[in-house]
Amino acid sequence: MTKTRCAWAGASALYQAYHDEEWGVPLHDERALFEFLILEGAQAGLSWITILKKRAAYRDAFDNFDAEHIARYDAGKIESLLQNSAIVRNRLKVQSAVTNAQKFLAVQEEFGSFDAFIWRFVEGKTQQNQWRSLAEVPASTEVSDAMSRELKRRGFKFVGSTICYAFMQATGMANDHTTDCFRYAELRS
Repeated sequence: MTKTRCAWAGASALYQAYHDEEWGVPLHDERALFEFLILEGAQAGLSWITILKKRAAYRDAFDNFDAEHIARYDAGKIESLLQNSAIVRNRLKVQSAVTNAQKFLAVQEEFGSFDAFIWRFVEGKTQQNQWRSLAEVPASTEVSDAMSRELKRRGFKFVGSTICYAFMQATGMANDHTTDCFRYAELRS
């Protein structure tokens, strides 16, 4: 029996596994939240499948998204990353990973965890949406606008409202599975 999924999951086994196992699941792990922050920024202007295909290479290149380690990357390390064809070799995106690691650590210091800081935007609980089709799902919301403004104010890079909303969807801050998708009800309960 075929499962009904969100239309964007398509026929790709990689996309389907991501959809079925990760997307929209409430995430509170610091390393994983940092990973999504960096990957969503890397995705800007590209398709998410491109980033998913490069995800293992990103984990390898960026020390498994250890923010403390990345925060100390120097110009030499950045140059070596820009030579790595397995990741997106965009200087601004690579440099933003270092900046964002530094800002991530500052937020952890101030709030006790990035999780405590970021989940404040949804008052600590998943926003349960009820979209019937992919066409209804917004690219950004008032909440992602507020998140983007605050992250930018704190010096984060590649954190526009659309990127923030994609981050919210990926990390389960918003349940944007369409109502006909088998994951919608699973993540609603």
